[in-house]
Amino acid sequence: MTEIHSPLQAQIVQWRVAPGDTVNAGDVLVILEAMKMEHELRAEHGALVQELYFANGEAVAQGDALLRMQRQTQAAPLPGVRPVAEPSGGAAAPRPDLQRVLDRHAPTLDTARPEAVARRHALGLRMARENIAELCDENSFLEYGALAVAAQSRRRSQADLIQNTPADGMITGMGSINGALFDEARSRAVVLAYDATVLAGTQGLRNHQKTDRMLGIALQQKLPVVLFAEGGGGRPGDVDMPIVAGLHVATFASFARLNGQVPVVGIAAGRCFAGNAALLGCCDVIIATQGSNIGMGGPAMVEGGGLGVFKPEQIGPSPVQHANGVIDILVADEGAAVAAARHYLSFFQGRVKAWAAPDASGLRDAVPPNRLRVYDTRVVMSGLVDQGSLLVLRSGFGLGLHTALARIAGRPVGILANNPQHLGGAIDADAADKAARFMQLCNAHGLPLLSLVDAPGFMVGPEIEAQAQVRHVSRMFLAAAHLRVPFFSVVLRKGYGLGAMAMTGGGFHSPLFTVAWPSAEFGAMGLEGAVRLGYRKELEAVAQGPEREALFEQLLARQYEQGSAINMAATLEIDAVIDPAQTRDWLVRGLQAQRELPPGRGLAIDAW
Repeated sequence: MTEIHSPLQAQIVQWRVAPGDTVNAGDVLVILEAMKMEHELRAEHGALVQELYFANGEAVAQGDALLRMQRQTQAAPLPGVRPVAEPSGGAAAPRPDLQRVLDRHAPTLDTARPEAVARRHALGLRMARENIAELCDENSFLEYGALAVAAQSRRRSQADLIQNTPADGMITGMGSINGALFDEARSRAVVLAYDATVLAGTQGLRNHQKTDRMLGIALQQKLPVVLFAEGGGGRPGDVDMPIVAGLHVATFASFARLNGQVPVVGIAAGRCFAGNAALLGCCDVIIATQGSNIGMGGPAMVEGGGLGVFKPEQIGPSPVQHANGVIDILVADEGAAVAAARHYLSFFQGRVKAWAAPDASGLRDAVPPNRLRVYDTRVVMSGLVDQGSLLVLRSGFGLGLHTALARIAGRPVGILANNPQHLGGAIDADAADKAARFMQLCNAHGLPLLSLVDAPGFMVGPEIEAQAQVRHVSRMFLAAAHLRVPFFSVVLRKGYGLGAMAMTGGGFHSPLFTVAWPSAEFGAMGLEGAVRLGYRKELEAVAQGPEREALFEQLLARQYEQGSAINMAATLEIDAVIDPAQTRDWLVRGLQAQRELPPGRGLAIDAW
């Protein structure tokens, strides 16, 4: 004989058996209700029901005996095991509640809007979801807020909003990026993508709310953010909330708060204006397609301000924005933009184990024997870093200086290099701004810095001083003074004056090492100028002509000897003169001697 006891305090809703019934393991004996929730009490083995102790509607306490049964002789099931229903001949239809969810999600998918897809593809552009699918590892993207629609129910039907404003024009979620290279924690990222096929990618009430939700998660979890920023800015048609101007929204402050906390990548294709452009401008790096237009105001805003009538293509075209420094990486199309975003983000996700070193022997001939001949320092950069890792940033702006991300023996680094092909490598205002911001970027996210020096100094003259040169170039000293990351300097050729000091973190003894190639030459200023100024009396004492020129060359040769790399190393002003082919070995050992730094968590990166 077996008595079945109540597992909780409850009320008997319904007996499912009566005295004399035979039950099998798993059959429901009684339904109990507690706190508005129903609980099924099932038989654990086959038995004959003999007596019920309570009636429907009566209350029972935990532990009360509810019924008495006589166990049958059949084999008892294992404890906790319940019979499994036999599969039917075909797949069962989804439950009604599940079917409703599936039906509701259907309009959010691109397959539900073939006309929008066709129009988008006809422009040579991709759907937002196509970009996300390529950015994130397969099946890793988890979408938040997919069922949102535009806040326009007072002027449009629910069916219209569901069909034509899916996700309120903003796709948000989390996914894994570069998961094949890094563990799950390092590969996770927040992704935000304005959908230009929905209300022109404008910023609506609910997509602001969705954005704010994801930005909060990114800040809390310290996750990188990738923003597809195409769209037309603020949307005036959302009428469901009593908003006058909407200037109290938190999105822009929340987005800016990520600065220096996590890597933030912005991608622009098509037209990106007003509020969308404001978010894009807060990103660490801006990747844009050749067909993009980026501006703080679109045609309607320009015309409304009485500033003229323009086509969208006339406002902030990519050649203009690349040359003025707004665009960091200019690419052909969205596919290349996504690839660049994955490449860029990888530098902030950690080391890689698989890498290939370049052939270092070519570095011995990278600097021409003729000290007046220009050359491309990007060749030196490529000859030092892991094959295929170099990513040049802001290549259209500040042409006197190259900035790039790369890897050395699998470890991510930032690289600065003077460009002798522009102003002989002299640092002007644009190059200084470019260098200072790049140092801030690397400093905030914990990337060691390598400086390749070939600087005749800061650019001088009345025209350059009219561009606030004094303030701009001083940014390099200020940024270097706040560096917490390892800094290494290699002087390739010219190391003159304050410009060379700015390229070495403020002075030749500021870096962890400053080494020079045999082609390097040094001086407090350009040696020709130093001779003409320092030996003016001696030169003027000789008749102008071949004799004075011979004296000048003699004095100049003496200065070159005095400022040679070997002499600089002998007086300990630099740390070593090295074979160019051994430069990478120096860098690898220098990096191995330094611990990896975590992100700065709050070290600001200028928008400019």
